[in-house]
Amino acid sequence: MAEDINKVLLVGRLTRDAELSYTNSGYALCKFSIAVNRRKKQGDNWIDEANFFELTLWGKRAESLNQYLTKGVQIACEGQLKQERWEQDGQKRSKVSVEAVNIQLLGGKSNNDQSNNSGGNPSNGYQQQGQQNRGTNQSTNSQQSFESYQPPSRPAQDQYEDDIPF
Repeated sequence: MAEDINKVLLVGRLTRDAELSYTNSGYALCKFSIAVNRRKKQGDNWIDEANFFELTLWGKRAESLNQYLTKGVQIACEGQLKQERWEQDGQKRSKVSVEAVNIQLLGGKSNNDQSNNSGGNPSNGYQQQGQQNRGTNQSTNSQQSFESYQPPSRPAQDQYEDDIPF
């Protein structure tokens, strides 16, 4: 018999600050939600359609990432779908949420929340790369703080003056 697969990968922005709580046995639980935009054509125009997903993150990762999971921050989430079932007022109810296994911080707040400096700023890509690496380092070594991360040095401007770098 073939083994079933339950895997999901989402990239989106947090719709609210994460909420950290603990179970009765002291295990950390972090709950948050993200919006994932999808562009679709409607007539002659393209429109953005937002899809909202509830996520949960457990354990040490929940404790260490909670402070960085604030409204507007873009993240990548790898996890699995989980269906929750309960009964309320005599009616059976259910909802599907994402149980996160790995979270990577991709960027800061949305462009509406900060000045847009992506136009021609060569350091922009390095800042985003550094933020991604910080998220990866945090999940593998919780003792290292995000503030101590140093992004790789930028190549000299003259290095590619006459040469196409690809």
